[in-house]
This record gives sequence, structure tokens and C-alpha cells, in this order.
Amino acid sequence: MLCKTRRNRTRLEDIVYAIHLYFLGLSLRNTSKALSRFIKGSHTAIRDWIQKYKPEELLSKRKKIDEYIVDETLIKVGSELIWLWVAIEPKNRQILALSISKERNMFVAERFLSDIVKIHGKHPVSTDGGTWYPQACEFLKLKHHLHSSLEKSLIERTMQYIKDRTECFDDYFPCRVKNCKLKHVKHWFDLFAYHHNGNIRA
Repeated sequence: MLCKTRRNRTRLEDIVYAIHLYFLGLSLRNTSKALSRFIKGSHTAIRDWIQKYKPEELLSKRKKIDEYIVDETLIKVGSELIWLWVAIEPKNRQILALSISKERNMFVAERFLSDIVKIHGKHPVSTDGGTWYPQACEFLKLKHHLHSSLEKSLIERTMQYIKDRTECFDDYFPCRVKNCKLKHVKHWFDLFAYHHNGNIRA
């Protein structure tokens, strides 16, 4: 996908590089400054690239998965609090799935786990003490157990890492659409997971 401007096009390679710099930890403005000698891209243009760019292959299917480590946490998007659901695998710590919702209950957990199973198959599920997980796992016929100390450490570090990179939502991702379904936020997380997993595989 190429990003068009009124006067020219920005090469796909430059868009990918800008997104790469941003996910390495630069702010949108500092990413724009870092690229200023090579391409013309304002911090708002880079924000739009992050929201609109769609990688061809998002979350790769692994040959062997021992289990899913799953958790959820609250994040702030503008003035709204939403739930972020995350599933990782313990060996390479790749992000297998990300989802967002405005509610946290068994039905949301079941839908999240069901989507993972469709891609990666049935495997044991490790979670915290949330009552919505055992019910969802029972419905999907998945083995369920509580986090071990290692599993808890892995998922907590992953969640904190993701939350550290979402602080920009308050400043850069305001949504003025009435009854917004937060698709732009989900897209951002998908791209984040793609970048994160790519760094692990590299």
C-alpha cells in the first residue's frame, strides 16, 4: 500500500521504516525529525500511516504451540477505558492474538479464545483467577489452569510492554466519531503485534 499526498507518493519502504522507528520508542514528532532529511512526513502523516497501513501477514502461525498464556488489562483511549485482551505463547513469547472490548465477561473471553483456536488449534489455556476464563474454556472444551509464577511473569511483562507503548493514545489517537467501534485502535495493536513478532523472528 502506498500513502498518497497531494503532490507525491511516499514509498512503502519509507512508511515501513517510519513505523519501525516509532515502535522502537521514538515519539511521532521525533520520528518525523529523524526522517526529515530523507522524506517529507509530518508527525500527523506518520500517525495516519500507523492507523492505515496493513501488513500482508499479521500474526504468523507457529508449527508448535504448547499453550496459550492469556490476560486482559484496562487501557485508556482518549477519555474512555477499554479492555485489551492478549494471548502469547511461552517459548518464543510471540503475541498470538490481540483484541479490544468495552466489556469484560465470559462471552467476550469465549469469542477471543475461539478466534485463537481457529488459527492455532486447541491448546491448554493459562490465565489468572478471572471467573470468565474457566467458563469460556469449558464451553470451548479447552484445558484450563492458573498461571504458574513463570507464566504470570511472562504475561505481565508483555502487558506492561504494550501499555508503555499506548500512552500516546490520549494525545495522538483521539476519536471524534460518535459511537466509535475503535477499529483504528485495533488496527494499531495489530500492527504493533506484527512488528513485535517480526523482531522476535529476526
